[in-house]
Amino acid sequence: MEKETVVNSVDSGVATADGIVEALMHGPGAIRIRGLFSEAQIAEARRVVMAHSEDRAQTVTHFQGQAAEEQRLHLQRRVWNLLAKGDVFSQMSEQPLIVDAMRRFLGSDFIMGSIAANRILPDGPGQEPHIDYPYWDFHAPESFPLAINTSFPLNAQVTIPLDPFTAQTGATAFVPHTQHELRYPTEADRFFERCERMEAEPGDAIVFFGATWHCAMPNRSVQDRSAVLIQYLPKFVKPMEDLRAMAGEAFVKHASPTMRQLLGMHYPYPQNLEEIAVATNAEGRRNAMR
Repeated sequence: MEKETVVNSVDSGVATADGIVEALMHGPGAIRIRGLFSEAQIAEARRVVMAHSEDRAQTVTHFQGQAAEEQRLHLQRRVWNLLAKGDVFSQMSEQPLIVDAMRRFLGSDFIMGSIAANRILPDGPGQEPHIDYPYWDFHAPESFPLAINTSFPLNAQVTIPLDPFTAQTGATAFVPHTQHELRYPTEADRFFERCERMEAEPGDAIVFFGATWHCAMPNRSVQDRSAVLIQYLPKFVKPMEDLRAMAGEAFVKHASPTMRQLLGMHYPYPQNLEEIAVATNAEGRRNAMR
């Protein structure tokens, strides 16, 4: 039987970037920030997500192998390319407290790897316990560098509930402190016996280190459970979504400096170095001119 305990919480008015980083790196791996987003922001985000998911039951998703076998994928709906679907999603991804925490956790030039919504309908499926990109295929550790570990983070996730996250609606389950050792969970780890829940209300934000074992749980209620999911990465990790291309050049042209950073525009690689016509010293401590 699943435990119905919950993630540590702090009010948005007293939350600090250092406190978030401490929870992710040395604490349980997750923290709930209460009331970080306004009712108006949540209402607008939910309106857009519902409109774009009503007639799109089949989009790419992850960690739903059992649901695919049971022909239940239609009860779980993803909405991608949110930056092009409303200003509210830029507001969410650029939220100042989150940005400050990510700069400390992932480096000052961190980027956004993905921003999407997940809508789980009543009786919708849960996921297999997992860890997140770029660790998400660590069930094949031989494909990763020797001695890779979580002493330096390569991911952070932010979940913004648009509906109540409760045990009944299937709030995300996680096993605290599993981020300290990089490993993909197995059945022998007794995930569902040990897990706690990331319970939260619309307007809260749940921030967690993606190397913490976690999974969405089945929706046993009669209401939807929807959320905005944001992935942040260090500047050198290949993003999961091609956000710049998906959002389009008109979006990029009017993007704020923070958004341009999130789109990876502050870090110029990869590039075709052969086509650079003017000789420059591109990197180094002295006189580096990108």
